[in-house]
Amino acid sequence: MAKQIDGVIEAVRYKNGQIVAVRGYERRGFTFSDRVMIDRKTLLERLQKGQQFVSGSRQDLMASTFSLSKPILVVKTDDREYIATKETATKDELENVPLF
Repeated sequence: MAKQIDGVIEAVRYKNGQIVAVRGYERRGFTFSDRVMIDRKTLLERLQKGQQFVSGSRQDLMASTFSLSKPILVVKTDDREYIATKETATKDELENVPLF
């Protein structure tokens, strides 16, 4: 059985090529929270602890139903850690996630 997702990221903010914060939803039992802001440090810590986040968006008028896209990964390259949606990333990069 696939692991449940712990959060859905719907938008991202970058500064100098690095994620500053993401906007998304966190799993709260059987449902999801309202929109929350998560800074880079907190997101990185959660990903390192094994929590699973994916990019996606909430479907209109469908409560906790999402259109999911790609999983969010921690990519380690040259003693640096990046948050990305592809394993060959050389910077923080969430593909197809809109900016806010």
